[in-house]
Amino acid sequence: MWNKALWTNLGRDLTEPGETLVCAVSGGADSIAMLFAFYLNREKLGIHLEAAHFNHQLRGEESRRDETFVRTFCDQYDIPLHVGCGEVKAGKKGLEAAAREARYAFLETLPGKIATAHTADDNAETVLMHLVRGTGLKGLGGIAPVQGRIIRPMLGITRQEVEAFLDEWGLPHVEDSSNEGDDFLRNRLRHHVMPLLKAENPRFSENLSRMALSLREDEAYLSGQACFAETPSVTELRQMPKALRYRVLERLLKEWGVTEPGTVQLEETNALLFSQKPSAKTRFSEGVVIGRVYDRLVPVVEQAPLMETCLPCPGEARIPGYRVVCEPAEKIVNTRDVFTVVPQGDLILRRRQSGDVIRLPGGRKSLKKLLIDHKIPASDRDHLPVLQDDRGILGVYSIGADVDRTAKALPACTVRFLKLDDKGERI
Repeated sequence: MWNKALWTNLGRDLTEPGETLVCAVSGGADSIAMLFAFYLNREKLGIHLEAAHFNHQLRGEESRRDETFVRTFCDQYDIPLHVGCGEVKAGKKGLEAAAREARYAFLETLPGKIATAHTADDNAETVLMHLVRGTGLKGLGGIAPVQGRIIRPMLGITRQEVEAFLDEWGLPHVEDSSNEGDDFLRNRLRHHVMPLLKAENPRFSENLSRMALSLREDEAYLSGQACFAETPSVTELRQMPKALRYRVLERLLKEWGVTEPGTVQLEETNALLFSQKPSAKTRFSEGVVIGRVYDRLVPVVEQAPLMETCLPCPGEARIPGYRVVCEPAEKIVNTRDVFTVVPQGDLILRRRQSGDVIRLPGGRKSLKKLLIDHKIPASDRDHLPVLQDDRGILGVYSIGADVDRTAKALPACTVRFLKLDDKGERI
């Protein structure tokens, strides 16, 4: 068995001479076989071998038994051992997932590379679990041979080969009683489905694990094609093959805060791409909102609509995203963010309203049409400040001042809009 495992290890360049390799050891058959195989070949590989055991404290005396067994085994062969423990409670994904997260969090604190004893049978069971729950190419890739500092050198080894190796060397191990019941999906597949499949083909585990490793390589290639220096436009995304487009969308969703984009999230985002509404948007469970801004997909930061605010002159007012200053004009300037006007009555900053009309050099138009013509995203339109006095609209930020209301001579007032970032600093 170890000759095969050693070939897999060296063939995948999982270890290098001089490295520290920490074997994750539960005390079960697979982890004991892996630890002892590395122990036999530690000098040939040139590695510094250590072990790690995490006590989940889920099985009372049996958990303490496992820890004692691993300590005794490592002492017998003078293998340095790291031991961690923690009280594991079931989270949203269940007890099994919570235990795995706690175990890996402990392993990540250790030096060097970490080897786990996942076998071809484990890999086959994982693929079947993904099939039962629904999956794509990534799920069919099963368990990753390398994941950061985590390596899995036994994915080409079957459980039968592990047992033969233990018998050959007369090595003891402990059994986890939680593996005997059918409480977990993996156990049900292991006890009832895998035997039927192996009856059809005794090499089923090896074949499925080999397929998974091959598909993982295909997935890695396709995902590599989904990397772009700049976010592709909606037009570019629409023209991509679906396999590539979905991988680009998955990467974007992760960048924008969707932690684990699944089929549902990807299909919703794909529908957003092909929506006839140029300002459509989709909400995700993490509170992330993704929107179309014409030919772009962007994360949307939602704000409360702008409330009516008085602007003293001279003086200033702060509204979400802006600092607005009014002061005596030194000269007449009218741009998209500076208006020189002669107010009549109080100055008010407000959001747009139905029926708003403004006259620009090109003529008189509704504010609604102007915002569309200027391609202002729908999500931003209720946040653009409209400046008015007792007579009506004086100007709209980013659109300009009403030409009928701009000052023709001094004295007058200059109203200046200063854009602010999320921290209130000027952009």
